[in-house]
Amino acid sequence: MKKIILTFIIASALISCDDKDDTGKVSRITNYPIITVLGDDPLYIEKGGEFVDPGAIATEGENQIEYTSSSIGKYRGGNLDPNVVDEYLITYKATNKDGFDGSASRKVIVYKNGDLVSSIEGLYKCTISRNGVTPSNAYRDINYIYIWKNDDGTYGISDAFGGWYEYGRALGLDYITPGGIINAVDIPSNSFTFPGNPLSNNGFGGVANITDVNVDPAAKKIVLTCTWAAPTAYTFVATLTQVQP
Repeated sequence: MKKIILTFIIASALISCDDKDDTGKVSRITNYPIITVLGDDPLYIEKGGEFVDPGAIATEGENQIEYTSSSIGKYRGGNLDPNVVDEYLITYKATNKDGFDGSASRKVIVYKNGDLVSSIEGLYKCTISRNGVTPSNAYRDINYIYIWKNDDGTYGISDAFGGWYEYGRALGLDYITPGGIINAVDIPSNSFTFPGNPLSNNGFGGVANITDVNVDPAAKKIVLTCTWAAPTAYTFVATLTQVQP
């Protein structure tokens, strides 16, 4: 029995010494902000409609904390405006008491679909081919290509290459071909001009030109052709299918 008691006393002393050694190594737990986005993501708004942000909930441990939000248009810039067609990103951000940040985001899509007789505006899925090669799955049913109506009656398109590099090659926004302008002389007869030419790819440069737009209102499709004078000459043919979210 004495031997057992002695062992217990020695073990207790060791634990006590460890406790003393640790007093100079102070540590604490910080709870990083967790943000839960409320409502739909993505959220679709028809142009001119009302936008009410469903918001988010930010927590630090078990406590709810304040957050801030900001928005930016992907293709046309600016804060979220339900009167301006674009794909917007709302970012919600919170900071905990120790200065650590947390964030979450929501996509908001402002769109308007024309009837493809009097207007080619629309939200489109895209299947894009290059130099006539049958596209693989990465280049099919791309979400989304946007066509909007400018104040002067012409039309703008988010990417004249139909998402080939942004989505198909997964290179992102830095590799779109922006600035395409389409002037609809007469949509039913497929008469268009392209005052935005020439264009250039953001990432690779080169000279690109929209050369043809063909509209099929019954099928809700537009076929847009764009040529590119790069190190290798390419012709992109984008089949755009209008979608209703």
